[in-house]
Amino acid sequence: MKTIDVQDVIDNAKFNPFHWKVLFWCTLVIIFDGYDLVIYGVVLPILMEQWQLDPYVAGLLGSSALFGMMFGAIVFGMMSDKVGRKKTILACVILFSLTTVVNGFATDPWVFGILRFIAGLGIGGVMPNVVSLMSEYSPKRRRSTMVALMFSG
Repeated sequence: MKTIDVQDVIDNAKFNPFHWKVLFWCTLVIIFDGYDLVIYGVVLPILMEQWQLDPYVAGLLGSSALFGMMFGAIVFGMMSDKVGRKKTILACVILFSLTTVVNGFATDPWVFGILRFIAGLGIGGVMPNVVSLMSEYSPKRRRSTMVALMFSG
């Protein structure tokens, strides 16, 4: 019986259409992830005017997503080792997408901040998982390039 070292097979694989697919999907997730994070800067002037926010509260609302990202990276990073990276990435994308849509209907700053925190959990959970997925599937000689290309999204 012949044993196969899966990591060796992946490390020495030729770059093929499968790798392009992984790169495409991981890059697309990072693009949406980044868009979701920076959209706050676009809507901030409107929110400050409509809700009469002072800069301190506006800063807290912006930071709520960053705190969510910190906790999301920890929680979803560990969770992916148990349930799998693809399932975790999908759950995180759904989490940050749905909470961002619902956040568009927030009626006060505190609901907005809580929803931004929850969206941040998903955003933070995506980051370590797409890097791991991209690294795990990339041939060794192209691994750094693949991850860099993905993050350029």
